[in-house]
Amino acid sequence: MMDLEPRGIDAWVGVGPRYPWGGLYGGQIVAQALRAAANTVDPRFRPQSLHAYFIRLGDHTQPIRFEVDRVRDGGSFVTRAVVARQSMGAILNMSASFQVAEAGVEVQAATLPEGVPAAADIPSEGWSSIFDRRIAPPAVRGRVDGWLQVRAPIGEDPVLQACALAYLSDDLPTDAVISLHPERVDPEQFHTRFFNASLDHAIWFHRPFDAAQWMAQSFTCLGLMGSRGLSLGHVFTEAGVHVATVNQEVLIREIRRDR
Repeated sequence: MMDLEPRGIDAWVGVGPRYPWGGLYGGQIVAQALRAAANTVDPRFRPQSLHAYFIRLGDHTQPIRFEVDRVRDGGSFVTRAVVARQSMGAILNMSASFQVAEAGVEVQAATLPEGVPAAADIPSEGWSSIFDRRIAPPAVRGRVDGWLQVRAPIGEDPVLQACALAYLSDDLPTDAVISLHPERVDPEQFHTRFFNASLDHAIWFHRPFDAAQWMAQSFTCLGLMGSRGLSLGHVFTEAGVHVATVNQEVLIREIRRDR
């Protein structure tokens, strides 16, 4: 999925499978957009952060064209802008920053919440052949904890590792937002009454990691504002090292039956 085909100057084409709900998975588009951006960056620079807006629902039957704009090449930071397009128009707009590794102070303040069971103690709830997920029993309303890993080894390429984490990072934020909704009683009934979609997505990459190993993700919904909910998450290795931070805003809208 990460082997994008070059199509002209600073443009690549990718494809994706059909997912259980139909259409494309947002994490896939973000991951491929990051890969396309990295194709224009010197390997000395590693992914530092990305900020993406989901514009339209993707179509799995069509290829996706990723167009990269080389916004700035600096001595320690590089900035890129990416637009993902299909026949209906843009489906994602993303900016990404890359940084040369620098020595500096190392202080970790974020910690994995106490009481989260180990991955080995939680049954698998995977819905994709690409990654496995194990969701911990709910501990606090509005918070979702889980373990995720890609199923195949990735190697040491920091770009591919970041792409893998980008793919995984779109899975749990919506669950945290939905779990805080006052109408969240019966999951099946909720999804027949309400429509949800990711609006925007941000990731900050802090430290090296291996996405083929279990990584804990803990997301908390910071609040519901009208039709939107904001989710904040931290990603940890099994040893408790904080490797990334993720933010996502989610749209939750009651389905209108009179249309």
